[in-house]
Amino acid sequence: MSRAANRGAGHALVGTGAMVRLILRRDRVVLPIWVLLSAVMPAAFLASFEGLFPTEADRLQYARTSGTSPTFLALYGPLHGTDPGALAAQRAGLLPVIVGLICALTVIRHTRAEEEAGRRELLGATVLGRGAGLAAALLVAMGASAVLGALAAAAMAARDVSAAGAAALGLQLTMAGCVFAAVAGVAAQVAEGAGAARGLSVAALGGAFAVRMAADVGGEGNGLQWLSWLSPLGWGVRLAPFGDERWWVLLLGAALVAVLVAAAAALSGRRDVGAGVLPPSLGPAEAPAALSGPFGLAWRLHGRPLYGWLVGLAALGVAFGGVADGVGDLVKENPGLEEIVTRLGGRTAITDAYLASAMGLLGVFAAGYAVSAVLRMRAEEASLRAEPVLATAVGRLRWQAAHLLFPLLGPAAALAVAGAAAGLVHGLNSGDPGGWPPRVTVAALAQLPAVWTVAAAAVALVGLAPRAAAASWGAYGAVVVISLFGPTLRMDQWVRDVSPFDHIPELPGGEFTATPLIWLAAVAAVLTAAGMGGFRRRDMSLG
Repeated sequence: MSRAANRGAGHALVGTGAMVRLILRRDRVVLPIWVLLSAVMPAAFLASFEGLFPTEADRLQYARTSGTSPTFLALYGPLHGTDPGALAAQRAGLLPVIVGLICALTVIRHTRAEEEAGRRELLGATVLGRGAGLAAALLVAMGASAVLGALAAAAMAARDVSAAGAAALGLQLTMAGCVFAAVAGVAAQVAEGAGAARGLSVAALGGAFAVRMAADVGGEGNGLQWLSWLSPLGWGVRLAPFGDERWWVLLLGAALVAVLVAAAAALSGRRDVGAGVLPPSLGPAEAPAALSGPFGLAWRLHGRPLYGWLVGLAALGVAFGGVADGVGDLVKENPGLEEIVTRLGGRTAITDAYLASAMGLLGVFAAGYAVSAVLRMRAEEASLRAEPVLATAVGRLRWQAAHLLFPLLGPAAALAVAGAAAGLVHGLNSGDPGGWPPRVTVAALAQLPAVWTVAAAAVALVGLAPRAAAASWGAYGAVVVISLFGPTLRMDQWVRDVSPFDHIPELPGGEFTATPLIWLAAVAAVLTAAGMGGFRRRDMSLG
């Protein structure tokens, strides 16, 4: 590289340190919270398993189910041993997905979202290199991943388990965070809007998770294990914490991060500020009649993300339905468990329990879409695009109602499609294609009051405390942790009651009770009304 090129690269990074400090200041509350929560979770799983399975015989019996069940393999990955560390490592199998998602969203928030809001151009007018914003966002996200991995490894090692296994688990989490931070860095250059960049990042993460699921459920018998080498999340599994640790797998993650970061830097230097590498498609010279009202404009803004979530949740529904027929394997080679399950209703009962858990997981994911749809409304306001619309005959409540239709009806459509897909696939596998789809669809739609409650909390923040609207993601993260890990971590019941999903009837198979659904819907209605009232009275943009 020539001296001029070196100087150019150096100038592009001028001010990176100042940008890092700015990002750390803005995320001084949220960033430490999610790092600490994610870091202590594997150690909490370890403590739980040490109490639940104190002897080798207990752990071996557990391994016979969790190590071979399609359900456990799909959600958490393979089991690499029978010691408590290995059990905890498998149960933390969803944690790399969560870490990757948070790192990706962090990078998008401090790159493309800043450009979309116009703040990046203002900062660029100072002594700030062109690549400083991207470099700072990547450094913060990857640095947070490294700290998280180190803390997780230290917390595990402190409980007297294999130091190598603890280090491998920490590095697995760090690798996932770094890879998807880099993925988001590329997406921020390719897409023109923050919503599209988030969609690309989430699609990449979902695809990696789906490939990892297919590889682990397929196993050696079906010859699909090779698929894990096509997924960064699969690489983390093949690292085999608390098994025969394959340290060289980390080189794959490092190489991919290097390639993606180089690509993001190259793309960043070849596009205009505020533009994306892929230009938006030009519309007709005259706007169609559908855009003459606030709903048409809202559909234009929310339509594509909604399609993406519909496809993503439908794919998860197919995956969950595809392994549901194998859940009955949990009772094989375990006479005691088989006797208990028989008394409770046989293999159908355990399949119902699995599908109820799967629908709860889909509900948690649908709540993520609902929060993003609510915050899109806040983004329109903060970027000053709402004011020209409200300067016309469109009133505030009418404009807001048009946007709120999507967090209200979008999750309903996504859950209906996902539930029907899961029921149909399971019905075809089990020989009852007519009976299962309606049962599983009803179970999926039963999650809606909980989804609406999470979305309504975001609406209340946007209306009453718009500067704190981003805290909606923190509230959603708390719901995710409580809903997914509360039982394993043996949280107190009052803590688990904080999550609205803990109040949903366990369908299919469980007893349907309308009372908690009515209460959740009432809470959602009150929060939404408070948010809409606050939005109507307060100043625009400034809050």
